[in-house]
Amino acid sequence: MAREHKDYEDIPGTFVFDQERSRQGYGINMFCMSLMKEDNRKAFKANEAEYLKRFKLTPEQTDAVLRRDYNRMLELGGNIYFTAKLGATDGHSFQHLAAVMTGSTQEDYAKMMLGGGRSIEGNRSKSGKSKSGKAAAAKPARAAKGGKAAKGKSKTRSKARSKRG
Repeated sequence: MAREHKDYEDIPGTFVFDQERSRQGYGINMFCMSLMKEDNRKAFKANEAEYLKRFKLTPEQTDAVLRRDYNRMLELGGNIYFTAKLGATDGHSFQHLAAVMTGSTQEDYAKMMLGGGRSIEGNRSKSGKSKSGKAAAAKPARAAKGGKAAKGKSKTRSKARSKRG
């Protein structure tokens, strides 16, 4: 089933773990959580494909796990903190996984993060859509105005409630 398009899906390199992905990835996340137990890790490492049959995974999810394609696992509903358990089972650190997922070495990834992270330039949206400076500056002003109206309403409701008893 096709996902409903959300504005945040335009963020490059990101698969937001929303309600829809949570439902989609239930099986993959339960598999990953099973790896918290030593007996399950041993069974998985002994025969990975057979072990995965215990969980309701799609063929695409199974393939992503067997190939250790972490980005694909996230796209198919995996939660980064759950899928990290698979990496730990393979003896990898979270930094190693992040480096693999960004296509860099651990050293380069660490330098990038210590230097303030990835540059925003070229990473604002997949579509290239970007609001002009004027539109972006005007938006907070509207939000602040809306915030005052919302506060006014809640005060009115509070006063009305207090008068009722």
